[in-house]
Amino acid sequence: MPKAKYSKGKDGRYQTKVWDGTYKEGGAKHYIPVYSTKSSADLERMVDDIKRSVADRSYVAPCDDTFLEYARQWRTIYKAVRSENTKAMYNNIIEKHMIALKGLKLQDVNHSHFQMLINTNVDQPRTCQQIAITFKQIIRAAIKDKKLPAADYNDICSDIDMPKYVPNEKRPLTPEEKEAVKVADFTPMEKAFVYLIFGTGLRRGEALAQTIFTVNLKKGKSGEVFVGQAVAFKINDPYIKSTKNEKTRSVPIPAFVRDYLELYVKSIPGPYLFTKRDGNMMTKSSYDKMWASIINKINRAAGGSDELQVVFDLTAHVFRHNFCTSLCYKIPEISIKKIAQLMGDTEKMVLEVYNHIMDEKEDAQGVVDKALIL
Repeated sequence: MPKAKYSKGKDGRYQTKVWDGTYKEGGAKHYIPVYSTKSSADLERMVDDIKRSVADRSYVAPCDDTFLEYARQWRTIYKAVRSENTKAMYNNIIEKHMIALKGLKLQDVNHSHFQMLINTNVDQPRTCQQIAITFKQIIRAAIKDKKLPAADYNDICSDIDMPKYVPNEKRPLTPEEKEAVKVADFTPMEKAFVYLIFGTGLRRGEALAQTIFTVNLKKGKSGEVFVGQAVAFKINDPYIKSTKNEKTRSVPIPAFVRDYLELYVKSIPGPYLFTKRDGNMMTKSSYDKMWASIINKINRAAGGSDELQVVFDLTAHVFRHNFCTSLCYKIPEISIKKIAQLMGDTEKMVLEVYNHIMDEKEDAQGVVDKALIL
């Protein structure tokens, strides 16, 4: 008779430890205790079952966490390095919307719970989109943590009926706005900011992070700006973070922007190009005040007044979209790949802009008339 693999302990149980497919913080394998009160053979069967389930990724550790408890752990552990705005978004979704699942066990969550969260907010398509993004990430993390089986992802997250989300239409500058930018009575700092975002397509935070060390005014005929970080705001206070997508890039500066910045940098007392009056980094309120002044002056230069608004919905991002649109009109002199690199964005985003331009420019009827002649 073969010798039993496991011996009975003093407590009358057969016991061993088996790897559960996860790892400790230092990288060592995480083992769990397994018991049997029946026999060594029964324990061996239990161990084999766990090893098999770990191998095919179906093993799930016993878990008493509620969905909300795990969601909060996920936010704290997996989103710790995200920007303050992103963390605030996740916090809002969990504490305001997922609170509806309070008391529900994580391992009891199903497709209908996900759909219920969407249905409750169906009149807010953007919120539904954020709920879906957050919910799916939480489920994926629970699977990686062996708290849910891998098969649960499709069972829970597929075929969710979502309201249609239509983002605000992006637009370039109007001809009137472009003309107004040329003649508006900006302060030196306002003019430097407007010229920079117009001529380089930098995001607001990327422009605010520019210093005398990241603006190279001596390279080639025009110069360049190095984009490696951005300013973001925690409520009102500024802080430095990485760029979107954590991409760094260099962007050429048009000659007219270079000429103005060359004069401007000589007039500023500290390293940052755009600051409060005391020379410190701009707060959210100081930026909002500067941007309101910029819009007011563009509105006046375009023929408006304090009583008459002729410029509407003008944001720093409109200047960025104008930069991308202007470059897309130059394809194939410049490639879509290069435009994406200059924007610090994806080729997919550039294609969306480019395809819109092509739709405007294409004359399908004219092409058919010329191409198909008998």
